[in-house]
Amino acid sequence: MSRRVGYGRVSTKGQERDGNSLADQRSKLEEAGCDEIVLEAYTGTKMERPKFTKLLSKLEPGDTLIVCKVDRFARTLREGLEVVEDLMQRGISVHILNLGLLEDTPNGRLMLHMWLAFAQFERDSIIERTSAGKAQAREKNPEYKEGRKALEIPAAFGDIWARVTAGEQTVTAACKELGISRSTWYKWEKVSV
Repeated sequence: MSRRVGYGRVSTKGQERDGNSLADQRSKLEEAGCDEIVLEAYTGTKMERPKFTKLLSKLEPGDTLIVCKVDRFARTLREGLEVVEDLMQRGISVHILNLGLLEDTPNGRLMLHMWLAFAQFERDSIIERTSAGKAQAREKNPEYKEGRKALEIPAAFGDIWARVTAGEQTVTAACKELGISRSTWYKWEKVSV
């Protein structure tokens, strides 16, 4: 029995722009009549995304993979073409909601090449603008550093760390007390102990 399987992706869990949030994508995929929907937050620059890779392996002849936009599916022309060609050879249809059903015809392949080329162009443009913005920031401020500012380790960390190592408190409780994540805890531990 053929299935309609939806796939939605955001680059980060907090991405909400342009109707690309996971909630927006889920809603559109439900409206498209998907029997199953797979959602994940993972960078679009890599085709080896855990849930996407697993989904591709489960698809069977007669199934249809449905995505909202081509940039949710692939950001590079080469990798996107490889996946679509593999799916078509396996008898699996690809439907991009804002573009239509991809057909294994000369016109269908031409349209796919154009859509993926535009998706890659958009990604490359974002990278170019980001790099230009960083270069401009470095020009204006020689002390400019990329990324988030490092959180200052509070003086109380040493006392709390001592309680944790003495077995009087768990790392989870210590993190809650400090209002930090476990990964921050371990970073601070490396730097200060």
